[in-house]
Amino acid sequence: MSAISSLFPNVSSSATGAAASNASANSATQEVQPAGSGTGDTVSLSPAQQVHQLYQQGQAVSQIAVNLSMSVETVNSYLNISSAKI
Repeated sequence: MSAISSLFPNVSSSATGAAASNASANSATQEVQPAGSGTGDTVSLSPAQQVHQLYQQGQAVSQIAVNLSMSVETVNSYLNISSAKI
C-alpha cells in the first residue's frame, strides 16, 4: 500500500496515478520569469560612474578601458588622472 493510498483508502491507485501525472504536467507548463524582469529595481550607471565603481573595486585603468570599450585616456579623464605628455 502506497503512502497516498494509506491517506485516501477510498481512492483507487489508478486515480491517484492520474492525479499525480496531471499535477506534474501542470507544473511543467508553468512559466519561469527571468531574475530581475519587471521588478523596477534596475539602476543605470553613467560611464563615469561605472569607471569609478570599477576603479574602487581595484581594477586597473587599462582593464576598465577594455571592459567598458573605451580608451585609457577616457578612463583617466573620468578619474581625473592626468598623464604626463613628453
